Amino acid sequence: MILVMDIGNTNIKTAVYDGKDLVKSWRVSTNTSYTSDEYGILMNGMFRQASLSMDGLAGIMISSVVPSINFTIEHMCHDYFSLEPHFVGPGLKTGINILYENPKELGTDRICNAVAAYAQYGSPCIFIDFGTATSFGAISGRGNFLGGCILTGVRLARDAVVGGTSKLPYFELNLPERVIGRSTVANLQSGLLYGYVGQVNYLVSRIKEEMDAPNASVVATGGFAGQIAKQTDAIEHVDSLLTLKGVRMIYERNFMT
Repeated sequence: MILVMDIGNTNIKTAVYDGKDLVKSWRVSTNTSYTSDEYGILMNGMFRQASLSMDGLAGIMISSVVPSINFTIEHMCHDYFSLEPHFVGPGLKTGINILYENPKELGTDRICNAVAAYAQYGSPCIFIDFGTATSFGAISGRGNFLGGCILTGVRLARDAVVGGTSKLPYFELNLPERVIGRSTVANLQSGLLYGYVGQVNYLVSRIKEEMDAPNASVVATGGFAGQIAKQTDAIEHVDSLLTLKGVRMIYERNFMT
């Protein structure tokens, strides 16, 4: 079995795989003030709850977009799993050709999404990750990662409009039944969330046009993937484990014989 981790700005997603089979997955908040022991105690509790042994792992693979936490997580892996973790980064075999102008700028979560989307949903394909930022990625019919676009995530957009105004209230991210709201909160909810649906529709359409791939598959992942996908036909698949699957695939291609 192996442990894979996707360290994002808001959450750390973690899963144990036995070969290609998911054993258990978890999600905890990203907290850069935690020590390695605090993360180790969290991991110990999650493994115990799932009746898993922390001594039974063959390896650990990590994708991280929060460099300041990597040292802490690395030490946690040493102290609590007695393993040296591998990090997704330059020099590893991914199975895709990255056509970014500077591949070192590309977030490792997007690399993992591209790897898993290409392997599981074929090509051409588009992935959308509704995380702290919402990112789109385009993969050609030849399996080339062409690039994509990034926009503000749903929660960041909510926090910005509330924090940047004097009278607009904090609101929950629940989708109202109608776009035409009859209260300030309903106006904010419909504008933000239906606005995201409109962005998805337009950006997917434009990406397909630029790829010359009208039949490209579209897969969404991240916290708001299910909610947005219900409102648009542009998204064909929702895969909450897409990034972690990509982390696992990269481990298999580099560290398994």
